[in-house]
Amino acid sequence: MAEHTRADVPQGPTALSSDAEEGYPAADPSGEAGRPGERRLSSVATAITLLKAFSEDEVDIGVSTLARRLGIAKSTVHRLATTLVSEGMLEQNPENGKYRLGIALFGLGALVRRRMDVSNEAKPYLFDLRETTGETVHLAILDRTEIMYVYNLESMQAIRMRSDIGVRKPAYCTAEGLAILAFQPAAVIDDIVARGLKARTPRTNTDPGRFRQALASVRERGYAIEDEESEAGMRSLAAPIRNGVGEVVAAVGVAGPVQRLPDEALASFAPHVLKTADAISVRLGYRSRAAF
Repeated sequence: MAEHTRADVPQGPTALSSDAEEGYPAADPSGEAGRPGERRLSSVATAITLLKAFSEDEVDIGVSTLARRLGIAKSTVHRLATTLVSEGMLEQNPENGKYRLGIALFGLGALVRRRMDVSNEAKPYLFDLRETTGETVHLAILDRTEIMYVYNLESMQAIRMRSDIGVRKPAYCTAEGLAILAFQPAAVIDDIVARGLKARTPRTNTDPGRFRQALASVRERGYAIEDEESEAGMRSLAAPIRNGVGEVVAAVGVAGPVQRLPDEALASFAPHVLKTADAISVRLGYRSRAAF
């Protein structure tokens, strides 16, 4: 499984509402105590609670109201709101000085919606693929340097590979990760290499040059193969899934024990995995040039 503040920006209007007109003391009487790590976790939890205070019925909320509702000092609300504004999570309404949810949250929500759309559209094809291969079928998306499994259909065989929904693994050593990374911008690959290719098994590819060559091979043949690089005793094969504008947004893979997946078996599975990936891509709106 995966091993798993920026500087304040200038304040918005300060003479538009009672909240904005109030001064905020330098000291924070919020009662946050304990070790530094505990205070950071407390601040994160409070920031999340602050964001959840907004709703369709209450789009704009002032500092005093937030402080009263959360049961914390106004200085704490102001400090958190300023940080959230700097990250695009909140905006300050120039007409009344109150805060509202920021555009960055829309971007995060779009990522979740995309993941759910892929999962929903892929489901019937994943069942067909498991029926055809008899092995475990995965659907995964890329999240920075990791893949996250968003759907999993276990093999009916006694010995099988299991990866529960939500589980993360390094992208560089999984078939699904390689299938996605092969079609990502160079900056994404450079970031993964810079972070280091750590060995998960004795067969993990930890050489940056060989890693880049592996991605080139994926682009050439259209699918990726993992040979005990992520989990000892397990092999897998995966193909990329594209959205309506041709971006690779996910990957579908088949996995099982090495005893059942010799080279011949993987070769026989490749056309079925590619066909499944293409079918899901079409459901997401993708049309290859060959279709025109």
